Amino acid sequence: MCPGRTAERQQGAPCNGSCWPRIFPNGPTGRYGAGAIGAAAAIVVGTGATEAQAGPYDPPVEPALPRSNMALTKGRVALVVTDPQIDFLSPDGVTWGVVGESVTEHGVVANIGKLFRAAKAADLVVAVSPHYYYPTDHGWKFEGALEKLMHAIGMFDRKGPTDLDGFAGSGADFMPEFSEFINDGKTIVTSPHKLYGPEQNDLALHLRKNGVDQVILVGRSANLCVEAHMRELLEMGFEVAVVSDATAAAKLPEGDGYLAAIINFRYIANAVWTADEAVALIEAL
Repeated sequence: MCPGRTAERQQGAPCNGSCWPRIFPNGPTGRYGAGAIGAAAAIVVGTGATEAQAGPYDPPVEPALPRSNMALTKGRVALVVTDPQIDFLSPDGVTWGVVGESVTEHGVVANIGKLFRAAKAADLVVAVSPHYYYPTDHGWKFEGALEKLMHAIGMFDRKGPTDLDGFAGSGADFMPEFSEFINDGKTIVTSPHKLYGPEQNDLALHLRKNGVDQVILVGRSANLCVEAHMRELLEMGFEVAVVSDATAAAKLPEGDGYLAAIINFRYIANAVWTADEAVALIEAL
């Protein structure tokens, strides 16, 4: 039990923080001492530091979690892009009605393009993890809510794994803004992931075979494929930085997918960077 869990604490009073020195060993004046405890408490009760944020997606003014110390190493880093496809990123895509606001708000298409360009100039490994559905996928006997929706609206549909008839310019095709980077003969295009994460495709194999253990992760959708790729790559021992303005998500009555994702990125990823920060770090290699 937490040493600070007194009778008053058990009745709902805030923790007095006496157990936190084990987590923040620098003491009350350290980087993660009393100030961080206060920030965490403010977040819990909904007052204080977070009220100073300019918007719901902005990082906290007084973060409680440790700063990132992720440093890129030439020859070990790759840019990984999930689902850079028309159905997710274009006004012509089937999801634009619910994702368009987020894609536009964060400047996602321009920022992904900026990262592609920087990665190519620095001769980094670049891998795309696409999302495709074939007619055989529509025969699944059970599905989650979004699987049902994606299949119902024909999202990422192709005629078959070896049939490219009708693929060019379809919702499953890559955004034309990225064609020069993806179709340069060097970018790795993995086998498709079918749900959200890379567990069933060959992304990790390609990264390992290229000596990669650091990943800059971008693409769609923030709380689905990007977050699932982040979690699996971390579990497999990769160091993962997520670029916060090179991803977006749907806004539905069920909730704001981007807000759900950005919270988890901050809690879990090795680093969360903006596109400009990531480009500067790539250019410095």
